[in-house]
Amino acid sequence: MNLRDELPVDHPLSRVYRIGAALCGVLLLVFGCLGFADSLSSFDTAGRSVAGLSTNGLLSAISVVVGLLLFVAALIGGNVASNVNIGVGALFVLSGFVHLFLLGRPGNILDFGMSNVIFSFLMGLLIMTFGMYGRVSGGLAHDNPYWQKRHPGRAAGVAQEPRTALTTLDAHLPGR
Repeated sequence: MNLRDELPVDHPLSRVYRIGAALCGVLLLVFGCLGFADSLSSFDTAGRSVAGLSTNGLLSAISVVVGLLLFVAALIGGNVASNVNIGVGALFVLSGFVHLFLLGRPGNILDFGMSNVIFSFLMGLLIMTFGMYGRVSGGLAHDNPYWQKRHPGRAAGVAQEPRTALTTLDAHLPGR
């Protein structure tokens, strides 16, 4: 898997990173503000619900901070927005796994319920997808039929070359 860092700042994909970060950031900001508007206590685990998700004051504060982070990344744009999306998305998925383990236990200080875990997984995958869109590539080998179908002119010349570990490595080096 390759992460393409060479995209210019004004690349059209920057809009995908910016829009994705902004939409998810605003969604988290709204959720956090609704939690604050309901005047929840910080470590309350009584099962108060906002927008179908259980929450408390601490989870609302975390939601506002992460929402602001995503929104600021959207304002900056480019690879910064992409990297922030990838990192925040990974943290959401990790949070989903941790809180899945913590359901019904005293360590569940953020008052996560099963709906929160599902939301965390879905939001994490969505944010990561926005961040990775157009930057992450599987780097198909030149003898792969899918690569050959996408590059018919170049596939004929590549098929004649013997394939060794060094030619494969050379093909993936920048400037080759």
